[in-house]
Amino acid sequence: MENQTFIIEEELKKLPAKPGVYLMHDEQDKIIYVGKAISLKNRVRQYFQDSRNKGVKIEQMVTHIRRFEYIVTDSELEALVLECNLIKEHRPKYNTMLMDDKSYPFIKVTVGEDFPRVMLARKQVKDKARYFGPYTSAGAVKDTIELLRKLYHIRDCRRNLPRDTGKERPCLNYHIGQCAAPCQGYISREEYQKSVEEVIRFLSGKFEPVLKELEEKMQKASEELEFEKAIEYRELLNSVRHIAQKQKITSTGGDDRDILAIATDREDAVVQVFFIRGGRLIGRDHFYLRIVEGEEEGAILDSFIKQFYAGTPYIPAELMLPTEVEDAEVLEEWLGRRRGHRVRIRVPKKGEKEKLVELAKKNAELVLSRDRERLKREEGRTIGAVKEIASLLGLDHLERMEAYDISNTSGFASVGSMIVYEKGKPKRNDYRKFRIKGVQGADDYASLEEVLTRRFRHGLEEQKSGKELGSFQVFPDLILMDGGKGQVNVALKVLDRLHLDIPVCGMVKDDSHRTRGLYYHNREIAIDRNSEGFRLITRIQDEAHRFAIEFHRQLRSKGQVHSVLDDIPGVGPARRKALMKAFQSLEDIKNASPEELRQIPSMNEKSAKDVYRFFHEGALPGETAVQTINKE
Repeated sequence: MENQTFIIEEELKKLPAKPGVYLMHDEQDKIIYVGKAISLKNRVRQYFQDSRNKGVKIEQMVTHIRRFEYIVTDSELEALVLECNLIKEHRPKYNTMLMDDKSYPFIKVTVGEDFPRVMLARKQVKDKARYFGPYTSAGAVKDTIELLRKLYHIRDCRRNLPRDTGKERPCLNYHIGQCAAPCQGYISREEYQKSVEEVIRFLSGKFEPVLKELEEKMQKASEELEFEKAIEYRELLNSVRHIAQKQKITSTGGDDRDILAIATDREDAVVQVFFIRGGRLIGRDHFYLRIVEGEEEGAILDSFIKQFYAGTPYIPAELMLPTEVEDAEVLEEWLGRRRGHRVRIRVPKKGEKEKLVELAKKNAELVLSRDRERLKREEGRTIGAVKEIASLLGLDHLERMEAYDISNTSGFASVGSMIVYEKGKPKRNDYRKFRIKGVQGADDYASLEEVLTRRFRHGLEEQKSGKELGSFQVFPDLILMDGGKGQVNVALKVLDRLHLDIPVCGMVKDDSHRTRGLYYHNREIAIDRNSEGFRLITRIQDEAHRFAIEFHRQLRSKGQVHSVLDDIPGVGPARRKALMKAFQSLEDIKNASPEELRQIPSMNEKSAKDVYRFFHEGALPGETAVQTINKE
């Protein structure tokens, strides 16, 4: 539905009284808010009723709404799931957004095997293994696994036992005393299983037996004057005590629960989470959120729970919060389905649990206070710098910027780079590398034209196909060219040919090869060298150059430099090398006669004619020869 024909008052009348998800669009048709409702008719109408107290966030958002759309679902639970997915995909401006994307490891014991292993797992799957965690530190998990192998001599190989018993020699772990070598039959299955049971007890928090055993072994070794062994047992004892100290008992109950608390400061919020498993605190972590000033803590926690637990691999039996959340019942149902068992959301008012929530809140406040200045500086370097650039160029909207650069060596190999910055930060997953195949010699303008044509044609094809969003389908709000008028005009020529309207700006350097200013709309714009905008432009320019040079160096080091000579039939590595040695540049090869080419070692009459025809009879590789886009 087009914005011009969308009359909000008329469309409000058409809303169904059914559960679903609604999406609000601004004047640029960008999704700025995603919400869910039990009744779309009642919920969406509330935004446009003057009599309601909507709060600062909603009042601000409504002024930007130009149209809305909705998706009807069968239940409020389905609406919640769809809302989570759409928020994650579109990251709307007025939704509370979780800024961290963290994952937590598990310790996996493969109890379904005859001779189980202990390993780190990035996610929990439905198999026959036992999982412990999740833990907040991968380093701590690795240290724990290493300690368990030292204590209980559990194997870490992938051999299929007992099928492969005796087929290979024992590994290094056996020789250093960290594996009992079940692969050689040196330990029975029954004895090995006893060690595995000890591992499971240890991971369940029962440290006392192993502490007592190590203490006794240390004393015995000391009495028998085996001091090296005594030192080894002492170190193991200290390691176990260190892990036991981290997993302090925090509750008389043995349930798994997460304790959540929040601290806010204008547009910043921190949610602190304590992870309690089996009544023990196994870790804690904090998460930054971007909020709208004045937003209520309950609404922020509601958004956090939806985003965090949609991605975390483990759902505890209980969440403890400092305040009520609006969607508590439907959240419990959704979390319960993800967990496979009932999940409760509670707000403790007294006792030990209330103290734990208060402790989490104090931690959140400390984190926010400690990082407030750092967050402000970071915002100035990123979002603030982007705003400076947008103001300087007179752009209403600027979020995604793409910069391009070319690198070559004497025209024999050219590569192009495309780097992407979003909200002032590099988005490295969207970086792209290009091998130039359709350009002769060191022609940077022609190489840029090829790169830009391939990039935006590819994007248009993705958009036309209607497939899932691809990396090229997202177009930038601003194109930054490494250079001035010439490079900018190349980009504008490509965009005009493809009927695209995207601002193009040149990053101009001085005689010392330092960033001097911006070239935009046929004039050079000076930038304050002390501004964050200037520093961001410099970083982008340096990054584009670095990325191109790095790719070129990578190809050279691997012997993969490609030139148009590789596309000539009959010219292999030996003849290509001979041609490059005999001539100074690709242009010289092009201008050579068949007789001159014939004089080159390893060239015969046929190959000399093939080279000459390639350059003089229209056999140069064109668009069909440059379809490969090399990804980082």
